[in-house]
Amino acid sequence: MKPSGADSQATGVISVATKRLAEILLETITSLASTGEVEAACRFAGHACVALRRADPVTARRFDALLHRLTPRLKW
Repeated sequence: MKPSGADSQATGVISVATKRLAEILLETITSLASTGEVEAACRFAGHACVALRRADPVTARRFDALLHRLTPRLKW
């Protein structure tokens, strides 16, 4: 029997749907940055990284890497 809900997070099981949603979010944030909305894209990438850091550290690192790629493009 597969764990569900809070049990999934506790055992570290990440569903296929959750993985796909993370992929969609990465693509969306990248597209947002390409339209010049780099600050908003960085904010979303940071929030996603924090939200996933315990439940899915591998995916969290992908958002962190995106954040680091985008940060130099911020206009100060």
